[in-house]
Amino acid sequence: MADRPTRVLVVDDHAVVREGLRALLDAQDDITVVGEAGTAEDAVRRVGFDEPDLVVMDVQLPDGTGVDACREIRSRWPHVKVLILTSFADDGALHAAILAGAAGYVLKRIQSDELIAAIRGAAAGEALLDPALVDAVFRRIRGEVPGDPLLERLSAQELRVLELIEQGMTNRQIAAELHLAEKTVKNYVSNMLAKMGMSRRSEAAAYAARRAANTATQFPPGSWDEAHG
Repeated sequence: MADRPTRVLVVDDHAVVREGLRALLDAQDDITVVGEAGTAEDAVRRVGFDEPDLVVMDVQLPDGTGVDACREIRSRWPHVKVLILTSFADDGALHAAILAGAAGYVLKRIQSDELIAAIRGAAAGEALLDPALVDAVFRRIRGEVPGDPLLERLSAQELRVLELIEQGMTNRQIAAELHLAEKTVKNYVSNMLAKMGMSRRSEAAAYAARRAANTATQFPPGSWDEAHG
């Protein structure tokens, strides 16, 4: 494999992000983009067709999570590396990605040259994790940052829905933001409230706001806002 470019599959639900990544990566002599996908299901399918060496994967996808897709890909094609590239700055998602077999987890605020280096490193077998998130994970393990018993019950997509509720969005607005059917969002909200033991979305929004204020101290100044802006 050393005598040919690293073959990369780009997975993101936003076409403009995929196009930008393709342009950036195809400009490198030692990297070539062999395919794109916008959903978790298509990502798994494209791996079988495109035979990439590395998948660059977002966490938030319309039909599931990049973590679930990573787990499936690693189970079926253990030689394929997966690099999570996301704006979802959450130590719980990082922990789940590690357990799913991801080679790395970096945030979209990363510089272009750093991303290229991360892709080369992940393809070479290096473990690449965002330093701020790694610190948060290890502080949780040491007991310095206790996990949230309610939020840990939620899936990554339910957490994203909760975040948007906390921002004051309606189900219709959330559906547009996440490229989901409004009925699907309604189901996510119902499941989320049931898991949290709450009956009203306003109650969940208030809880999320308090949690966000506490969580912001776990990340460097600006990182939480950049990731969730």
